[in-house]
Amino acid sequence: MEKAVIYREKEEFKEVHLVLKNASSKQFYEFSFEMDDFPNIKIKSIANLQETGLTFDNNKISGIPYASSVHELDIEFYHIRDQNNTEIKTVHLLVNADPKDLWKNIPSDAKDVYYKRDEASYQGKFSDKKITVVSKRGRAHAHEGKFRDDDFAVNELPGGWSIVSVADGAGSAVMAREGSRLAVVSVNSFFNSSEILNEIGKNIEIVYNTSKPSEEIRSEARENIIRSLYEGVLHVYHVLDKTATENSFSIKDLHTTLIFALVKKFDFGYVILTFGVGDCPINVINRDFSEVKLLNTMDVGEFGGGTRFITMKEIFNDDIVSRFGMTCIKDFSYLVLMTDGIYDPKFMTESKLEDTDSWKAFFNDLDGNNDDHTKVDFINDTEIDQQLLTWTDFWSRGNHDDRTLAIIY
Repeated sequence: MEKAVIYREKEEFKEVHLVLKNASSKQFYEFSFEMDDFPNIKIKSIANLQETGLTFDNNKISGIPYASSVHELDIEFYHIRDQNNTEIKTVHLLVNADPKDLWKNIPSDAKDVYYKRDEASYQGKFSDKKITVVSKRGRAHAHEGKFRDDDFAVNELPGGWSIVSVADGAGSAVMAREGSRLAVVSVNSFFNSSEILNEIGKNIEIVYNTSKPSEEIRSEARENIIRSLYEGVLHVYHVLDKTATENSFSIKDLHTTLIFALVKKFDFGYVILTFGVGDCPINVINRDFSEVKLLNTMDVGEFGGGTRFITMKEIFNDDIVSRFGMTCIKDFSYLVLMTDGIYDPKFMTESKLEDTDSWKAFFNDLDGNNDDHTKVDFINDTEIDQQLLTWTDFWSRGNHDDRTLAIIY
C-alpha cells in the first residue's frame, strides 16, 4: 500500500500543469516552486538550467538570464520515502529577448563626404563652471546604418563669455546631419568676436547694473542685445543658404533646429542669452532646486504649428523677437540643453519642463536610479562625458531618436 501511495503522489506531481513565469534577458528573474500540495515531493535538481544563466537552490530559480529562447528544463525529483529513486518532470521556460538586442547597430558610412561619428562627447570649462555634452545616434538610425543628425558645439569666447549650441537635423532632410553641424559651428563662430561681445557686454551693464537709467535707455540696450543675437542667427541662415546653393541642394535638405546659450558671469550674476527654433528646450535650475525656468519658446504641438527650422526664412519675421531670451540669475545649479531624443522620453510634455518634481526625477535618474543602474557622477567627474554617453543608451519604448544632452554644472 505504501508503494502505491508513493507511486500515486509521484505521478500527481509529474502530471500537474506547472507553468514557469516568463523571464526577460538581462533582467533579474526569480521563481519559487510552491510545493504545499506535494509535501512529500522534493526537487533535487534542474537539468539544462545552466545554459540559461540561472541557478536553482532551495526550491527557487533565480539569476539574470542571458540567452533568449524557449528552454526545456528537466526537474529531477524524489519522494521523501523513496529518496533513491528519482523521476524527471519536463517544464518550459521562456526567456524573452532584451528589446535592445532586437535593434541592429550598423555603422554609418565612414567614406561619405559628410560623414559624422555615430556618437560624440565633450567635457570642459564653461564660464567658471563645468560642462559635459554628449550626442548619440538613435536606434532608429543605427538599425538602418544612417547618420546621426544631432550635433553640438562648445566654445570659450573672449571676455569671459562661453557658448554652447545644440541642433537636431530633421529626419526628413537628406543632408540634415550637415545642416545641424553647420548651424552649431557657424553660430559659435559668429560670437567668437571681441567686438560683438564687448558691445553686448556694454548693453548688459546698462540693463542690469547701471544705477537708475531711464526705462527708455534700458529698453534701447535690450533692443541692441537682441539685434546682436538676431545677427548671429541670420548669419547661420546665410551660411546654410550659401552651402545649399554651392552644392546644388535645396535649403530644405539642410533643415535643422537650433538652440544656444551665450553665458557670462558678471559681478551682479550670470547673464544667459538664449535663442531657440524647433522643439529643443533650454532650462536653468536654481541652487536649491526650488525653481526651474524654460528659457526659450518651443515649437511643439498642434497649436505651435509643429517644428520650425533655422532654414525657414519665415521665422525671420516680427515674431522672432520672442525666440530670444535674456536671463540674469545670481547663481544656478544646472543649465541644461537637450534635443527631443531626451525630452520626449524623459519629460513627454512641455508643461513638465518647468515642474521641479520632474527635474528632480530626471537628476535622480542621472544619479543611477534607473533600470540600467547607470550613474553620472557630477562630483568625481573625471569620466563624466563617458558616463553620460552610457546613460543616454537608456531604453524607452517608441523613443529611438538621436539623443543630445548638454549640462553646465
